Amino acid sequence: MGQIPTTAEPPSARTSDNQLLCCKSIDKLISDAERPEHSLKKTLGPWSLTALGIGAIIGSGIFVLTGTAAAGEHFEAPSILHAQVLDLFANFVRTGSTAGALMHGRPAAGPSIAISFLLVAVACSFAGLCYAELASMIPIAGSAYTYSYATLGEIFAWIIGWDLILEYVVSNVAVAVGFSGYSKAQLAAFGINLSDKWSTPVFAGGHWTGAYFNLPGFLIVFVLTVLLVRGVRESAKANNIMVLIKIGAIMTFLVVGGMLVNPNNWQPFAPSGFAGIVTGGAIVFFTYIGFDSVSTAAEECGNPQKDLPFGIIASLVVCTILYIGVAIVLLGMMKYTTFASGPAADAPVAYALKMLGAHPFFRSVIVLGALMGMISSILVFQYGQARIWYAMSRDGLLPKLFSAVHPKFKTPHWSTWIACFAVGIPAGMVDIGDAADLSNIGTLFAFVLVSLGVILLRRRQPDRKRGFKVPLVPWFPLISIILCGGLMTGLTVITWIRFIVWLVLGLCIYAFYSRHHSEFAQKA
Repeated sequence: MGQIPTTAEPPSARTSDNQLLCCKSIDKLISDAERPEHSLKKTLGPWSLTALGIGAIIGSGIFVLTGTAAAGEHFEAPSILHAQVLDLFANFVRTGSTAGALMHGRPAAGPSIAISFLLVAVACSFAGLCYAELASMIPIAGSAYTYSYATLGEIFAWIIGWDLILEYVVSNVAVAVGFSGYSKAQLAAFGINLSDKWSTPVFAGGHWTGAYFNLPGFLIVFVLTVLLVRGVRESAKANNIMVLIKIGAIMTFLVVGGMLVNPNNWQPFAPSGFAGIVTGGAIVFFTYIGFDSVSTAAEECGNPQKDLPFGIIASLVVCTILYIGVAIVLLGMMKYTTFASGPAADAPVAYALKMLGAHPFFRSVIVLGALMGMISSILVFQYGQARIWYAMSRDGLLPKLFSAVHPKFKTPHWSTWIACFAVGIPAGMVDIGDAADLSNIGTLFAFVLVSLGVILLRRRQPDRKRGFKVPLVPWFPLISIILCGGLMTGLTVITWIRFIVWLVLGLCIYAFYSRHHSEFAQKA
């Protein structure tokens, strides 16, 4: 076989006459990644990858969303937009109309939120196994986008890439705004009062707040971007430290809070039955978003075939244990109805410790843990977001600027800076509120396609070497698809509408730009 000149583009074998369904060969993906102008520095090991996953999964949600999901969500007026898709379907089948599904909110899970966490963990574990297999086969940046390009075709790769952009941007805007509000409140406790004009979003709930810009929300994204551009090793070290701090904070809460538990608060265990457990799962799924970020680090991993599966699975196991522990202790400390509104809803863990007379030192540890949780989540998601854009650009679906690698730091610096402003500016301007559910639906959709990809590759390339194999294929991937699809039905109608609008916008961009710049378009 003749040598391919280094200056030439590696060949792109078409798998279909239809460009939309063309898959990119795994060998071609690996070849592109090894080109000097696109190569990234390989510095991450199994424990750094595990910490990366924990850094993304455990954010402020463990200190905030646990109480919200347990108490449920309530709206002043019933609306079909705030109804769950599952409820609409069930009521339509039962009564022939959707009138019964008009909800005032989401039913309370109560102490059974611990079961919700377990249910979501099971759904994520099946998806995590699928991610682990594909990551060991395709050690390339891009996560679900790259896997879809190798298994389903270009149009599916674009859809999931566009979907991942939504997931990362929306979740980080939400966390950055949350960080600003949380840090502002804590500084006020020490007598340092930030001006509302420069520390709150300009728009919240569709109304102008009178503020000029949410500077803390923007600055935290900017500072972390500087760190990310400097190098993945430095970023990983900073993340490792933050992960240790927040795990220490969680363990402190489990010990201190455990001594304040009143078993009577666990009754009734499931006040809304199974519906409350499923709805609670749809809410807390936001807290599990992030383990897929481990797969975006594939090209900066020393031994991806072994280390990526380890990092994905280990981070899921550790976080599930911590989530369930916090849920059991928190809902044993105070009645779930306490966390329906007010300060108890905004910071349930800190509120419970304060009301039950815990020492101020322990409350300070929880505050520090929550702040570290938010910062590490932003760090990892900004890292993952830049790698998605980098991979899409390398394939021609985004402008080449996004795949430029810094000559000294070996990081995709332009993608990282663009991601900074794509998140930082909205974080300074808006409070996305209930739009944060877009991260949930986007992630679940990605999980479904990755699980489908495992089944397809087992059939098409059964002999290709796999560093990790999902057991009982196709049953485990099918279970992942069913569970993730089920959780999607627990989301509201307005979330589905927003998601569809975002996908339509993405398809327009693909039609007018990406399909003309794809390497497959050159041979169409």
